[in-house]
Amino acid sequence: MADLHRCSKGAVIMRMSKLVLTMMLLGATCAVQAEELNGTLKKIKDNGVIVVGHRESSVPFSYYDNSQKVVGYSQDYSNQIVDAVKKKLNMPDLQVKLIPITSQNRIPLLQNGTFDFECGSTTNNLERQKQAAFSNTIFVVGTRLLAKKDAGIKDFADLAGKNVVVTSGTTSEIILNQLNDQKNMKMRIISAKDHGDSFRTLESGRAVAFMMDDALLAGERAKAKQPAIWEIVGKPQTQEAYGCMLRKDDPQFKALIDETISTAQKSGTAEKSFNRWFNQPIPPKNLNLNFTLSDEMKALYKSPNDKALN
Repeated sequence: MADLHRCSKGAVIMRMSKLVLTMMLLGATCAVQAEELNGTLKKIKDNGVIVVGHRESSVPFSYYDNSQKVVGYSQDYSNQIVDAVKKKLNMPDLQVKLIPITSQNRIPLLQNGTFDFECGSTTNNLERQKQAAFSNTIFVVGTRLLAKKDAGIKDFADLAGKNVVVTSGTTSEIILNQLNDQKNMKMRIISAKDHGDSFRTLESGRAVAFMMDDALLAGERAKAKQPAIWEIVGKPQTQEAYGCMLRKDDPQFKALIDETISTAQKSGTAEKSFNRWFNQPIPPKNLNLNFTLSDEMKALYKSPNDKALN
């Protein structure tokens, strides 16, 4: 009987020891997980706020609607990424701060920590990868021209000796200047501060064409006083991949962003967002861009990746 009592007591002690060990292991695991937070995710958790960069007039990617709310195709991705961060950090009430950025200041403001990431209309290319990291691609564009239908501008060769506007700080600005130099086209290139300013320069007659990514040109045309008088023309000079931009050397944050984008693309959520912003009436003038989902975009949704195209 004494032996049985001792055995029972020993079994209880063993079970309790296993329970204590399990609890210690769980506690250690949680501690390790907490310690593993680094880079931007640690910054967000420590500060209790995530700061998201956005564009002001990159229709239909990231821009202000008539109520001064930031909306657009790229902004949909931003919102999904913020939700993923809240879930990852178990911070459902995480403060979200939005700050406007431009083509000129987006990289410096990212590097100095002013904002944590941005999804807008930023091209992922090898040169920019020296300064920032990029997520999986969210959009594929071609660089073309917006001009009046009666302006006689049908391709880039027609720009010789004419005023052409482009947005400062963009890859299109670099390409246009290279084209001008290499082919001695004697274009007078006007660099505007943002896409809206570029289109106003075109609309006022100070330039005969506006060079930019085709999807952005479609967005600017939709904002025009008379959208029907404008057309997108010219053989694409380059094909470019838009990605969300984050700081370099932050694999933990990039993995979270990439997974969020990949899930949206493979699940059909991204294509629904595309149809919402490119094939339905959108603010500010309730016009439809009627922009077709390209073969490149279809391939992207099937096989998400972060490859730069130039």
